[in-house]
Amino acid sequence: MSPKMRLSAVTLDCPDPLALMAFYQGATGLEPHAESGAEFAGLRGEHGLLIGFQRVDGHRAPTWPDPLVPQQLHLCFDVEDVDEAEARLLELGASRPEHQPNEKRWRVLIDPAGHPFCVIKARPRTDQERPGDRPGADHDRP
Repeated sequence: MSPKMRLSAVTLDCPDPLALMAFYQGATGLEPHAESGAEFAGLRGEHGLLIGFQRVDGHRAPTWPDPLVPQQLHLCFDVEDVDEAEARLLELGASRPEHQPNEKRWRVLIDPAGHPFCVIKARPRTDQERPGDRPGADHDRP
């Protein structure tokens, strides 16, 4: 039997880690990691999960939905009000691609470094369900 593993970090490539960290800090309210700097910055999430941002020279942003430069991964955030969250994120510097696979249920937005991410209407969890029990269950890939 394999040892149990716990996800500790998700890291996004970008041209400016501090700028992208500031965007996601404004979006989530998470606190910056104490050692954040120009090469690598991070935000500490619930249960110790780190959202990291690492500088990559010549970073090429994903071209979603065009597969020329694949998205490779995307983040999803549960929100109480999708319209309100979208408006706030657009004010923070996100953009909204024309292609929206199911805008009645969720919105695809693009962060300032070009990464697609989703905001999804939060649904009540059952007593037995824990955060993360339903990865990807609420929507298809953007």
